[in-house]
Amino acid sequence: MALQISATDPEHPALLLELPWDVPLEDWPEEYLVPLPRGISRHVVRYSRAGDEVIAVKELAERPALREYDMLRDLDRLGIPSVDPLAVVTGRTDASGAPLESVLITRHLGGSMPYRSMFETTMRPATMHRLMDALAVLLVRLHLAGFAWGDCSLSNTLFRRDAGAFAAYLVDAETGDLHPQLSSGQRDYDLDLARVNISGELLDLEASGALHPSVDPIEFGTEICARYRGLWEELTRASVYPAGKYHYIERRIRRLNDLGFDVAEMQIEHASNGDTVSFVPKVVDAGHHQRQLLRLTGLDAEENQARRLLNDLESWMATQDDYTPGAPAPSSRLRSNRGNLHGTRPEVLAHRWVREVFRPTVRAVPLELRGAMDPAEIYHQLLEHRWYLSERAQHDIGLDAVVEDYIRNILPMARQTLQPTAE
Repeated sequence: MALQISATDPEHPALLLELPWDVPLEDWPEEYLVPLPRGISRHVVRYSRAGDEVIAVKELAERPALREYDMLRDLDRLGIPSVDPLAVVTGRTDASGAPLESVLITRHLGGSMPYRSMFETTMRPATMHRLMDALAVLLVRLHLAGFAWGDCSLSNTLFRRDAGAFAAYLVDAETGDLHPQLSSGQRDYDLDLARVNISGELLDLEASGALHPSVDPIEFGTEICARYRGLWEELTRASVYPAGKYHYIERRIRRLNDLGFDVAEMQIEHASNGDTVSFVPKVVDAGHHQRQLLRLTGLDAEENQARRLLNDLESWMATQDDYTPGAPAPSSRLRSNRGNLHGTRPEVLAHRWVREVFRPTVRAVPLELRGAMDPAEIYHQLLEHRWYLSERAQHDIGLDAVVEDYIRNILPMARQTLQPTAE
């Protein structure tokens, strides 16, 4: 069988042909490899380059490789945080003509870390709680989209920094199935697997001495269940309100927005006696603040990063002469679809903020010092440092001074714990 490359981008096959497909993946020469931290996998996985891109190459049988490739493409169309599928290579043979396993190729997620790399220095329990939050949000998003993971674990997840929290991305979709809607039994099965897998992974870390002594692996494994159930209940429960109290529905929608979710479709029913109204959010989409920031500024960020940048944008708008005091905040403008009727449109002010504040501030941090941080995370870190310096000085500190102090005093220490990006 001849070598075949099925790719999502017409440019990738030509770039991929330069890689040594006639050599088993575990024997690839160092010249083709990119030294990035890898998580535990049942398959051989290596990082390499295809042109300017860093790619992850996973060796597995042809049928599961093609199936996972299609599944990752479906998740991408649904907007689920997962690695981007680039290609599947089949028909591999070695120099003697003996068959080799197919490979699945995905794009390396810049700035991401497997959980084991994060535990190279003992992780504090508070940070572990944030990891559980991120994984719970990912699992809820998958289930809302009708995806039964079948192997939820820390090993099958990558984490990126997200303004003091983490964002979780699915890495392995080999065992997953997509359905129009999941039953309670399917969701509970995924949740029970997550509990067992996470407890086992933490027990393994405990045995190696990499787990904080105050952390109970079994308790933390169970924590994912509680966090998942709390979020699922908030996103899907039916609410009953007194008739005429429609602002209660708006309050519920705003609470969901604060959690990072938009209500794309809802069901509202009046009781037969007219005394109450039932409200059920039927379709809930994640990325509320991400979409707001993207619409206003064109910046693409993680959810918590977007929330932080929107807050800074709103504060900056209030200092501008062409901003109308008392006008709706950026989030309110987007929700109500009303602009600043007496001043400059918010989109114009937002792009001015990007041009005059955000970009110059980020560019002031030398590229070689940024490590794995993307621009939105850098800006968040600078805002955090500005708050700290202003509190210490008891007056506002300008961004220029903040950047200078951050580069001199914070980045040298931060770089010791940041994983280098290969992009």
